[in-house]
Amino acid sequence: MNKIEDIVEGYAGCCEVQITDNALKVTVPMIVMYPTDAPEQTDRLGPYSLEVARDAAPLEGKFRLVLISHGTGGSPLVYRSLARHLARSGFIVGLLEHPFNNRNDNSLEGTVQNLSYRPRHLRMAADWFFEDERFKGLLQPGGHSVIGHSMGGYTALAAAGGIPTSFPTESPDGKPQQIDVPHDSRIRSLILLAPASVWFRNEGALNNVRLPILMLDAERDPYALPFHAQIIMNSVAEPQMIRYRTVENAGHYSFLTPFPAEMISPDFPPSQDPPGFDRVQFHETLKAEVVEFLLT
Repeated sequence: MNKIEDIVEGYAGCCEVQITDNALKVTVPMIVMYPTDAPEQTDRLGPYSLEVARDAAPLEGKFRLVLISHGTGGSPLVYRSLARHLARSGFIVGLLEHPFNNRNDNSLEGTVQNLSYRPRHLRMAADWFFEDERFKGLLQPGGHSVIGHSMGGYTALAAAGGIPTSFPTESPDGKPQQIDVPHDSRIRSLILLAPASVWFRNEGALNNVRLPILMLDAERDPYALPFHAQIIMNSVAEPQMIRYRTVENAGHYSFLTPFPAEMISPDFPPSQDPPGFDRVQFHETLKAEVVEFLLT
């Protein structure tokens, strides 16, 4: 499979696993979606209904691995439709929940620890796939890709070789601190959605990020303003490896899976888009664009 027109969409299997972080004495929940020939049925993932084949046997073959890193205080579940589409299209997908920076426990938001833990847990998620008996034999050689939205964009860049520096307010001593993040050389490409990049503002911070990048930001995003994308464009060693566009009239949360009608409310900002933006239609375009990029 090397062209998007070659894809015959199949079924998506789904299972939930736990990764143990012995250093922190915590478990990292992860949802795994993958190709299967078992028919999908309506299932529940948290508060959401989704057609998947729960705990089905994976298809035999070799498949590309994709990891998804959620935004600060967020949830992996809000990227469920993209993950399922990737699984149906022949990818194995891991959606991890970042400890202490998720919807249930956001106690480390805005700290040096969070800047350090996030990329480390992304690497642990990749390690899990290469060690798990069900999946390690199914992984296509040549590395994996990472999709990061918002703070997930920071996470992807840090894991791929970026050298982040904290803000004074994030460090216990009130001084900027360079974060030591081991480079995961297995990462072969990045997809950055409204990426948060201000921790890479120092000269040379992204010199070691040398891989293909698809980067989309949102025209009407009040959080990841255009300068975030420009930091990345101006700092990587080979900006010609970046495919970059701004999504017209989109907001910061437009990259999240459309919410059920009963959850759409002005009191729930992640469900909201700028007036006139069609999130449902955009996600059909987004899914195709992501698959096309991953296959190039």
